[in-house]
Amino acid sequence: MGDQEHVSALLSNAYESLRNVDLDAACGFLDKALEIDFECPEVLYALKCARFWQDRAGRIAAVKDPFERGDFAVAQWKAFTAFLGRLSGEFEAAKYAFKRYLFALALESYLAVTDEEKTSREAEFSLRMGRCRKACGDYESAMRHLERAAKIKRDDPGIVAELADCHALSGEQRMSKALFREAFFLGADRIDLDLLECDMIRMLRDKVAELGYEGAALAEWMPIYGNLLGVFSVKRELKPSESTRLNSMIFQNENDLRENPKSSDILVPRLLNRYFWLVDHLVATDADRTKIDGVLLKIRLHDPVVYRQYTA
Repeated sequence: MGDQEHVSALLSNAYESLRNVDLDAACGFLDKALEIDFECPEVLYALKCARFWQDRAGRIAAVKDPFERGDFAVAQWKAFTAFLGRLSGEFEAAKYAFKRYLFALALESYLAVTDEEKTSREAEFSLRMGRCRKACGDYESAMRHLERAAKIKRDDPGIVAELADCHALSGEQRMSKALFREAFFLGADRIDLDLLECDMIRMLRDKVAELGYEGAALAEWMPIYGNLLGVFSVKRELKPSESTRLNSMIFQNENDLRENPKSSDILVPRLLNRYFWLVDHLVATDADRTKIDGVLLKIRLHDPVVYRQYTA
């Protein structure tokens, strides 16, 4: 076996160790690979990632409560992605292996939660189990957990978004689009974008970021451009009670905007999204054209650019 083949084999062994939640073994294989080729970019990249997790593994293990330990582990993912942004090179195999390591580590913690706590916090527990299973590539199991969580908390945007993400990763694009549209209507501010994996949402997020939006505003504008770009194209008819609730939400949002104009970067896109839902509802129910035109006028007054794209 040549040096390059030997290094490749050691990298494969390291990644397999990470999938088995054995960071020490992974570091051992990476150190051996470095001895053979101390200039291999992928080895250097993987070693930097391993050192990152070596520094945090002890802190994660020190959290006594298993539920809190799992949450603390998952919270490190954001720090890790920020860390990766400072590294040169794109080594997806390494990134995926470390993602599997982290979420498998978190999964171990959640599995150690007492039966009593699993029952008392069933929705939260099922969400976390589904999120970890999804990140580890076990979409079938993830779906079961997330569907259980969604049945308990039907109006939780974070749960609905995770379920939509899982459907997308499973190849069920139509269901995913419908659920993402629902999740961002329920509350864009309660969706953890960093934990969503599907290409559809990542590309939409990148597109909105390119337009200059960031932070909380970015999340609020995502359903606007999701609609304009055809990402959130799968729609459903509202029930009478939902229609009443939508009009009430719009009334409240309009008042919020009048009273807090400095928060327009958040409130305007939130209101536009609800106008979009109202237009869809009015069209679906064959409402009088003057009602539809009245909503379109509101959209134009709040954002002429969005209005032109929406009515094009």
